Amino acid sequence: MAITAFPPPRTDARTHLDGAPRRSSPWQRLLAREGDPAWARPALLVLLSAAAVLYLWGLGRSGYANTFYSGAVQAGTKSWKAFFFGSFDSANFITVDKPPAALWVMELSARVFGLNAWSILVPQAIEGVLSVAVLCATLRRWVSAGPALLGGATMALTPAATLMFRFNNPDALLVLLLTIAAYATVRAIESGRTRWLLLAGAFVGFGFIAKMLQAFIVVPALGGTYLLAGVPRLRVRLAQLAAGGTAMLVSAGWWVLAVQLTPAADRPYIGGSQNNSLLNLIFGYNGFGRLTGNESGSVGGGAAGTASRWGLTGLTRMFNADFGAQASWLLPACGVFLVAGMAWTLRRSRTDRARCGLVLWGGWTLVTAAVFSLGQGIIHPYYTVALSPGIGGLIAAGVALFWGERSRWQARAVLGVSVAVTTWWAWALLGRDAQWHPELRAAVLVTGALCVMGMTVWVPGLRRAPALLGAVGGLGVVAGLAAPAAYSLQTASTTHAGAIPSAGPAASGFGSGGPPQGTGPRFGGPGGTRAGGFAPPAPGFGPGRFGRPFGGFPGANAFGGSGLGSILGGSAVSKATAVALAAGASRYTWIAATVGSEQAAAYQLATGDAVMSIGGFNGTDPAPSLAQFETYVSQGRIHYFVPGGAGGGGIGGGSSASSTVADQITAWVTSHYATTTVGGITAYDLVKASS
Repeated sequence: MAITAFPPPRTDARTHLDGAPRRSSPWQRLLAREGDPAWARPALLVLLSAAAVLYLWGLGRSGYANTFYSGAVQAGTKSWKAFFFGSFDSANFITVDKPPAALWVMELSARVFGLNAWSILVPQAIEGVLSVAVLCATLRRWVSAGPALLGGATMALTPAATLMFRFNNPDALLVLLLTIAAYATVRAIESGRTRWLLLAGAFVGFGFIAKMLQAFIVVPALGGTYLLAGVPRLRVRLAQLAAGGTAMLVSAGWWVLAVQLTPAADRPYIGGSQNNSLLNLIFGYNGFGRLTGNESGSVGGGAAGTASRWGLTGLTRMFNADFGAQASWLLPACGVFLVAGMAWTLRRSRTDRARCGLVLWGGWTLVTAAVFSLGQGIIHPYYTVALSPGIGGLIAAGVALFWGERSRWQARAVLGVSVAVTTWWAWALLGRDAQWHPELRAAVLVTGALCVMGMTVWVPGLRRAPALLGAVGGLGVVAGLAAPAAYSLQTASTTHAGAIPSAGPAASGFGSGGPPQGTGPRFGGPGGTRAGGFAPPAPGFGPGRFGRPFGGFPGANAFGGSGLGSILGGSAVSKATAVALAAGASRYTWIAATVGSEQAAAYQLATGDAVMSIGGFNGTDPAPSLAQFETYVSQGRIHYFVPGGAGGGGIGGGSSASSTVADQITAWVTSHYATTTVGGITAYDLVKASS
């Protein structure tokens, strides 16, 4: 029987000693709900424990992973000013090209536990486990325990999620914050209370401080669902949404306002901007430029349906050779559930929870996928981690709706079609790397076929055989999750480093050596031993004074000559180089300067001292100007200039002005100073007399 109204807040069945009902704690309500089967709480604990193992096991093998952000973490542990602004270096010359919320979590961890791979990467793993827990809690309010756990498992086993919850990019924190916002929205829809919408807006706004405008992609789904199904009258719902939007703007804007009101002379240059303005970064490089491809100072995407540096754009992008294996395994089933579910619930009341779930998670998935598919600017396959809560939610909502109506042949047909398209798509994705465990491909096909037969060839007596009925459902779960689970396990067992990691076997990821037959053009990204073109971590020397080893710096010649190679990783740093660069460090503001942040990060992490990143991440930001650099040198604030970093016109699509800045500085140094050898590398000593 369909449930068309939201139930009152649940309490557990236990009582106080005086016999009065007692409300369960939030943690208890997460673990189990009133009327749940006995296995629900242990099953959730098993799911969260398995997710923790998946995200934590062997985590240290990736070393500092993305050294760009690890270098910023090192800066934030040395300077609270660098902490607040998100500076790349502790001397506060330039910020990273993202807001600092994700760095704040890592920096607090590193301040407590010391700067090392685990203190940097474990926060993302914890954020991943919490994301799965919050999604389960959100789903459990509208569906039974089984579908809620299935949705959580779907999210946990999405390969892109496994990758990002083991990596030090901002995406892990963003996903957690947006999932919490979805939970608050569900509570608002149930209760009609404004405070839950204020909380949802605040978490979306804080997500902005993690990854700027990408956080707002889910706003249409969250706001639209409340507008459709909120308890109060329409006029009240509109006023409540306005209040939630205000909370979102305040939560996102306080840091923006603080940065904008700080005089430029008293803060670092805003990395990624072309005019030292945070607004330029928000609405340009990190904002609408991602949609239009007009990103000054960076590389651009191509028009819809055409190849570009960032691959094909168009509605099928999430399924292509670069993105498909990251998160699309269950997208076809999501489409079936969304279309069939909306038709199935068409005549139900406005507040019907089944349709609300479809609208919420379907809107999340559709809008996110559309933005990623049609955006002509910078995009990386790991961005698809943002789809994982929506996909998990849609799977849970669809299974709950149609499995609950399984006595009707139409519902069984929908379930059968969903399993069939999932099996077909897993077969297709696994076939893109047919030499990788071919037995898995056959097993998924057989399992899916058996499940479809059980769903569609209904035996009336099966309803009186719960074990057989459960077996049919179990076959569907295995058919849907076996392949992404295998890719997630492979991802967790692989070293990842550099700026553009990719989940799954190398042949399935961004920039791998070449396209599987019939998959269309590829990026032709840098070569190497890992998907995405990264060499395995080279041995190096840790933060502070060379005492702690670390990995994660690709070798200097590991990029196969690609045009993007110069921005994807730094150089291996020997102990001799680190010692030589750090000699007399206390006399200088920056022990060295180099073009681009990746090489600068390698030297900064190896020595524990500030290194100036000329031009920021890409080497294309117009900072510092030649005159500023000459002033720093004349003041004796920079010891060495190390050539060979990114920028200086080395990548296509950058603005000519910003490329010229790096060229001018390089030309000025090479014409005024002689080369010297510093610990085995070639550099220019800027404190010696001009040649």
